Order: sequence, then structure tokens, then C-alpha cells
Amino acid sequence: MAKTTPRQRKTSGRVMHEFKHGELKSGKAGKGGKVKSRKQAIAIALQESGASKYQTKSQKRKSSAKSKRKEASGRTGQQEREGRSHVGARGRRESTRAMGGKNAKRTTRKSSSSARRSHSSSARSRKSSSSRSREKSS
Repeated sequence: MAKTTPRQRKTSGRVMHEFKHGELKSGKAGKGGKVKSRKQAIAIALQESGASKYQTKSQKRKSSAKSKRKEASGRTGQQEREGRSHVGARGRRESTRAMGGKNAKRTTRKSSSSARRSHSSSARSRKSSSSRSREKSS
């Protein structure tokens, strides 16, 4: 079997953690119920990380990309149950109480590109006003 990448090990570790804590569910959208078999949990871990020998290359790419999206948006069983703040939560409420959790009115920072735009426009307006004042004084 080929050596797994660090990303694959992270994903399979997360899935096994979910299994140990009773958070791992099978089937589409977890409708198959909780996973009770360790062998099934290992199969799910390999499948999600894209390390399974029973998948084609395109299937592996697709499943690993799907689990990356799930981890980034905070939709894994572990993140939901443990209330972890998730990566890529800009403009949405954070998932932990301390960071403005469930009943939060405050959202995370907006994207930095909009902040940069507003900063540069205010700098431009300051420059133009200073140039006008120089013209008036001369």
C-alpha cells in the first residue's frame, strides 16, 4: 500500500476520533446511523482521506476534496459536537461560545480585500483634500 500523506493521516485521525466518541455516522448525511464497527470506521477513514485501495484516482480526489470542504466549513461531527471554531468562518458566526457562539450577534471579520479597498479609498480622499488645500494657499 502506498504511503499516506500528512493530510490523509489528519483526516483519517479525525474520523477515528469521531468513531471513538460516538460521533461517526454512516450513509448520506448520516442517515445510516452511528457506526459501531471499528472495521467500518477504518473503511470510512480511508475512503474520506482518499487512501482506500478500492477507489479509482478520480474517486479518491473527489472524496478527499469533499472532506477538505467539510473540515474547512466546520461541518465534521467532531467540530459540531465539540464546538470548535472553524476555518474559513469569515462573515459568519463563530462556533464557540467564547468567540461569539450560538446566540452571537457579532460575526467574524469580513474579508480583508473589502477592508483594503475602503482603506485605499480613504487614503485617496485625504491626498486629494491636501492637494486642494495647497492650491488654495498658493
